[in-house]
Amino acid sequence: MKQPQDTIAVRIARALADRIITGAIPPGAPLRQDHIAVEFGASHVPVREAFRQLEAQGLAISEPRRGMRVTSFDVEELHEVAAMRAALEVLALRHAAPRITPAVLEAAGEANRAAEAATEVRAWEEANRRFHRLLLAPCAMPRLISTIDSLHLASARFLFAAWRSEWEKPTDQEHRAILAALRRGQTDMACSVLAKHVGRIRGRSPQNKFDRSGAYAIVG
Repeated sequence: MKQPQDTIAVRIARALADRIITGAIPPGAPLRQDHIAVEFGASHVPVREAFRQLEAQGLAISEPRRGMRVTSFDVEELHEVAAMRAALEVLALRHAAPRITPAVLEAAGEANRAAEAATEVRAWEEANRRFHRLLLAPCAMPRLISTIDSLHLASARFLFAAWRSEWEKPTDQEHRAILAALRRGQTDMACSVLAKHVGRIRGRSPQNKFDRSGAYAIVG
């Protein structure tokens, strides 16, 4: 059975996004339509749609005479991402709080325990993202959630760049504090902790003189 073009495009976009976020495809690298089409056994139509999705997520950019390339990122962008996450995740949580059920809190608690048990950066990032998504999704504001999802992808790029080889697990209790406040119905407290949690930028000593963009990350 032939796959729908949009399904193929989504699959290609997800695979390329994963490679970009983890650094397998580095900043500034070209994304060659012909090569990608051959790799995925697809026509150029879904590849072009996948490129549009990557552009919408801020992971790729189309440049005149250079074609599609992976976007670069720097510390200034990280500060912007942190500020946007602090504002938008708090907005989402305020709308989500009245709709958060005990089952959602339990699932978020399980995600947090998975993050605490993680022994490598990728497992931690996936569990951490799941924790935030579970608490924010009940806001029922799909456009807001889509924007926050894109910000998490940007956060992940910095995280993997900073701790690709030497993972230093964060030691904070803020996830638990957010859950405790929500269980008590203290939405303002939960939002206050969340804002500090995602707005904090953590530094790491550069491993070499070329390691600049990867020296800082949002570990929240």
